[in-house]
Amino acid sequence: MMFVYVLKSEKEERLYVGMTISVEKRLKEHNAGKTKSTKGYRPWKVVHTEEYPDRTTARKREKYLKSGYGKQWLKNKYC
Repeated sequence: MMFVYVLKSEKEERLYVGMTISVEKRLKEHNAGKTKSTKGYRPWKVVHTEEYPDRTTARKREKYLKSGYGKQWLKNKYC
């Protein structure tokens, strides 16, 4: 199983989209500052997760959420 997740910064109105096997573990890594792109906007909280059977399907969804239409959908829903 693969998960696509959306994090929201508690510091600023910023969203981050990622893909992982373990959302809890990945959130800890983001909040520990181990991810360069999210380090400056800590702390983060999970606002959305989706489960997929394989990496290929999850990656397609992640790419959509990072596209213009996907970003707009996320902003309308979570910001």
